[in-house]
Amino acid sequence: MSIWDAFEHISKNPAAQGKIEFIIAGLGNPGVAYENTRHNAGFIAVSRLEEKFGFKVNTHKFRSLVGEVVIAGKRCLVIKPETFMNLSGEAVMAAADFYKIPPENVIVMFDDISLEPGKLRIRRKGSSGGHNGIKSIIECLDSEDFPRIKIGVGAKPHKDYDLADWVLSHFSDDEMKLMNEAGDNACKALEYIVSGNTDKAMNEFN
Repeated sequence: MSIWDAFEHISKNPAAQGKIEFIIAGLGNPGVAYENTRHNAGFIAVSRLEEKFGFKVNTHKFRSLVGEVVIAGKRCLVIKPETFMNLSGEAVMAAADFYKIPPENVIVMFDDISLEPGKLRIRRKGSSGGHNGIKSIIECLDSEDFPRIKIGVGAKPHKDYDLADWVLSHFSDDEMKLMNEAGDNACKALEYIVSGNTDKAMNEFN
């Protein structure tokens, strides 16, 4: 895209010049060793978002990799915290404080071991459910009132399997196909949520 094409694109998309209205956070752990692991379902969903909307989350800011995109006419900051999962809230809070984004406009995508691989569950708010990344965000924002897109990664093979080992294990090739489909569905759910149609997202994907 030439600089003139870029100016024309912005002129046709007024929201691209407005203020950030939403933060979309995909949770995971940074580094090659963690790529395509269960705990990185949020990062996988961000990758699908990048492909769908043609932008990059590759600028270092707010202890995250960040990128900007217009979804459903709303300017959104998409972040992948680089704090590692258990401190995700520090990155989310830094971005939310800077742009003065209320919790209800912070949308979080993350892994859920209670759901089959590739299944989604949309929630307007709620407790951490034992997820350390969500627990950190709740503590830092001092609120549970942020929407979330839970992405199923499958339950432990048996009850004695170490949870940390399980969430840091890699998806099989077949599971990755399901995760990519889940990422595509998460993109659609995001469009609904940003548009104020969270109920529609819940009805379609829950």
